[in-house]
Amino acid sequence: MTTKNTDLGTAPMGKLLFTMAAPAIAAQLINVLYNMVDRMYIGHIDQIGPTALTGVGVTMPIITLISAFSYFIGMGGAPQAAISMGKGDNQKAEQILGNCVTGVICISILLTAILLLFGRPILLSLGASTDTLPYALDYLTIYAIGTIFVQLTLGLNPFISSQGFATTSMLTTLIGALLNIVLDPIFIFVFHLDVRGAALATILSQCVSALWVMKFLTGKTTILKIKARNLRPNFSLLLSIMALGISPFVMQSTESLLFICYNTSLQTYGGDLAVGAMTILSSCMQFAMLPIMGLTQGAQPITSYNFGAGNVQRVKQSFRLLLTCCFVFTFGLWAAVMVVPQLFVGMFTAEENLSTIGIWALRIYMGTSCLFGIQTACQQTFIALGEAKSSVFLAILRKIILLIPLIYALPVLLPDSITQFFLSDAASQLLPQPNQVTSVLLAEPIADFLAVCVTSLLFANRFPKILKTIAPASSQQQ
Repeated sequence: MTTKNTDLGTAPMGKLLFTMAAPAIAAQLINVLYNMVDRMYIGHIDQIGPTALTGVGVTMPIITLISAFSYFIGMGGAPQAAISMGKGDNQKAEQILGNCVTGVICISILLTAILLLFGRPILLSLGASTDTLPYALDYLTIYAIGTIFVQLTLGLNPFISSQGFATTSMLTTLIGALLNIVLDPIFIFVFHLDVRGAALATILSQCVSALWVMKFLTGKTTILKIKARNLRPNFSLLLSIMALGISPFVMQSTESLLFICYNTSLQTYGGDLAVGAMTILSSCMQFAMLPIMGLTQGAQPITSYNFGAGNVQRVKQSFRLLLTCCFVFTFGLWAAVMVVPQLFVGMFTAEENLSTIGIWALRIYMGTSCLFGIQTACQQTFIALGEAKSSVFLAILRKIILLIPLIYALPVLLPDSITQFFLSDAASQLLPQPNQVTSVLLAEPIADFLAVCVTSLLFANRFPKILKTIAPASSQQQ
């Protein structure tokens, strides 16, 4: 058994989780930078900057969806590979890896064809105007050609971290981000390629990251290797990979849908000021939740490996530690938001009215975020244990079943006597329909609270039953 495998099975849990999670958290932060750099440079292009930036903004839901498809394969396959490694079945783990390589390539070809053939009508349906469409189409066309690199990078990188090589996994993101930062100004301002230059810089950076991933997974250091014989599709294996991958796919892909729902509802009741505030709120939530995602990504290989190895106590220990870390972080974040929301809002705007509404809205929007760590720890542990049905249900529950219907229902159903309790004088004066805007904002904490309750009950019921299935293996080891 290799050193890396032994670490996952025997290293002290606290040190191990920190070792695995720290690079994952860093990778999440780097990835945000990766996504922001293009927009930062594009916004500063002479004369066309604002229009070009708006055009590229229209493509963001599509790019989010492309990323979601890579998680569909990678986050569905990596936990199952780690479980197989824990059982000592590296041959099956390599077969899972090989099928994921085939899966991401096939998805890349399909996505590229769809975007090249139907890019224009898709962009128009997402709100591109006559002025912004040319820039959106330029960016999307080049990005579509590089979809294969995005899929290989994001889809296969989880197999590196699942083997215990967390720092190497982080470097995948870091290399691409740094290269993108360097190439963006060269292509945009030196070669005068404008939006096309930003897209070209992005896909070339992703290409280098993809080559880094492929080189590692075919090299001497890796435990699991990509082998030609494992590339042949095994449809039953692919179905199990996709079944587990539906949960992270839904979590990622529905972000765009959720953003659209919030914006349409807030535009109706609060106008541009409310929509601008929501942009700040969602950015705060996204940025604040990055450490949580890093923690869960760090814990996933530990939980999956020990589950496969039949080590009940280490599975329990990894979950308890993950739950504690997630809850402590989200509780601390919630306390900071409640006490000094202006620190968070101030990172995004200095405009007086927008800041005033943003500070008021942030306290409501993140009213139960202190509990979000419980939801995330339980849901991600289900994925690590290969529990496809439970993880998919929880992914759908919060956003699709609860949050989106509440966004539209609460402004109609919630009495003014309740919303008045949350209103501020500034909100009453600045917003056209402040009670309805308050109702829309309340959808988030209500959905979060209900989702945490259901998740906790489901996890309390399922987790002991899952542990019983691995108890015999643990007994045999002892």
